[in-house]
Amino acid sequence: MTHKPILVLKFGTASITTHRGDLNEEIIQTICQQVAHLHQNYNMVLVSSGAVAAGKKKLKNFSGQLTERKAAAAIGNPLLLNTYAQYFALHGISIAQSLCERHHFSNRNQFLQLQRTYQELWANNIIPIANENDVVSNLELKFSDNDELATLIAVGFGAHLMLLCTSVPGVLGADGNVIPEFKTIDASTLQLATKEKSAAGLGGMTSKLTFARLATQMGIKTVIFGMKTQNAILQAIEGKIGTVCQPQACNISARNKWLASGSLISGKLQIDAGAAKAITNRHSLLAVGVVKVLQHFEEGEVFEILDAQNQPLAVAKSRINSRKIESNNKLQNLEIAHTDDIVLI
Repeated sequence: MTHKPILVLKFGTASITTHRGDLNEEIIQTICQQVAHLHQNYNMVLVSSGAVAAGKKKLKNFSGQLTERKAAAAIGNPLLLNTYAQYFALHGISIAQSLCERHHFSNRNQFLQLQRTYQELWANNIIPIANENDVVSNLELKFSDNDELATLIAVGFGAHLMLLCTSVPGVLGADGNVIPEFKTIDASTLQLATKEKSAAGLGGMTSKLTFARLATQMGIKTVIFGMKTQNAILQAIEGKIGTVCQPQACNISARNKWLASGSLISGKLQIDAGAAKAITNRHSLLAVGVVKVLQHFEEGEVFEILDAQNQPLAVAKSRINSRKIESNNKLQNLEIAHTDDIVLI
């Protein structure tokens, strides 16, 4: 397989449906046309919502209940994929369906299997189209939305670029105009997003900025854009439209990128300023620096580390369980997590 850069494109429900909630075949056709233009230069993954929207009209008196959404997804997934297949075929491109669940990313062995499957598809010039497996996804163990799924794929696979397509032309400032670029995404950036979400989908701009922040921290350039401009995908890649979120310097291993993004957070603890300084300077986390266990975890599980101001600082894989920390936190050299298993966020 040639080592092409990896490009992840995510399309939300509102960006590929009409105002009546039907699949917008004109938009899907132009997506396929532009993706075909890029296909030779990138290993690509499309993360596409729209299955529920495509299938819900086949159900009587659809009201949006969980079981109805699952049924609509079961109906709509083949309709959605068939539409993509129809328009990609015009360019001689085959596609594959990839229905993902959250545990495919939290279990490292399963994640590596998924990665090898995608590599085999790319080796055969096939584009995987990913979506959450809504039919069987556990309510307690779901992706928050497809922005998260796209980000986990992008971070886990070491993508060069991630595009998040939405119903608006980018992140809007207070004046209603698109903000063309963010050097970094911080708390003030996140406040720009409204809490509103589209009627068609689950996400919103808060979600996009949250996951763009994670992606950029892991060294992935991210662009938030809309499809209403001609050749929007091609222009977004060149940074001519949308909001470009610039990547941060990142030299952590592929395993630790997975740890920071794909692994499920089982617990949480708060540390003092001295411990925060130590792990920031790439030292291990010791029990003596723990202020309080906020959420219990077992040995080998991933937990979140909060600083003295209760702000997220890092995630880590534990070498001991949290109850042992509480009963032995005055021991000077009791190691909770080795520096190699701590990822600053």
